Amino acid sequence: MTLIVYTIEMAYAHMRSLQELANRSRAHQPQAARRADEAAARATSRRARKR
Repeated sequence: MTLIVYTIEMAYAHMRSLQELANRSRAHQPQAARRADEAAARATSRRARKR
């Protein structure tokens, strides 16, 4: 039996790589798409705060 240990450092490194990928893909979007994406993110964060 193989035991795989998933540490908080591994999770953090994975989340950081996902964030970098998201930032890179966002940098290649046209300005209008970027504004729409940011507006959607703000609306989502507002809904989360109301709960």
